[in-house]
Amino acid sequence: MSLNYIRNFYEGCLRPPTVIGQFHTLFFGSVRMFFLGVLGFAVYGNEALHFSCDPDRRELNLFCYNQFRPITPQVFWALQLVTVLVPGAVFHLYAACKNIDQEEILDRPIYTVFYIISVLLRIILEIIAFWLQSHLFGFQVHALYMCDASSLEKAFNVTKCMVPEHFEKTIFLSAMYTFTVITILLCIAEIFEILCRRLGYLNNQ
Repeated sequence: MSLNYIRNFYEGCLRPPTVIGQFHTLFFGSVRMFFLGVLGFAVYGNEALHFSCDPDRRELNLFCYNQFRPITPQVFWALQLVTVLVPGAVFHLYAACKNIDQEEILDRPIYTVFYIISVLLRIILEIIAFWLQSHLFGFQVHALYMCDASSLEKAFNVTKCMVPEHFEKTIFLSAMYTFTVITILLCIAEIFEILCRRLGYLNNQ
């Protein structure tokens, strides 16, 4: 019985009941994760090692880097991806436990409502992630970062730090914003598809 639950959960996650939902899964799973996993590591992987301040001292570099990056972008975006997956995963787990086929989701009003709620939660989480990303990383990475190092040592007040490959990071940052916006638009389009299909189903009845 447990194997059937696992199979139904797996199939539900890979093949949502809507066409746009399936495209969203493909976009989310393939493009976005590949972009983050491969290119994200290439762009941000050695950032801490190449981040240098004036004067170039290890403790000052580490202090200013922690100030510059309260959380590393790779960790933030990985948490974003996992968090956004949770509402859909919870719904498909519920559907698997109830032995609900994907075709039934749009035929039964109560299941349709639950599925729409999961999509709305994805939209809300993406919007929150977009807002947090804008506050943590901004929209552009500058070549120089002015670090307030007065709490580290009284000899330093505000020191200049060089940000490595700032132009590449700006492009990557813009791409991640774009992915978030695309995902939100796909979720909105999926809700419209569900409503249209429900109206068509009711009219046929």
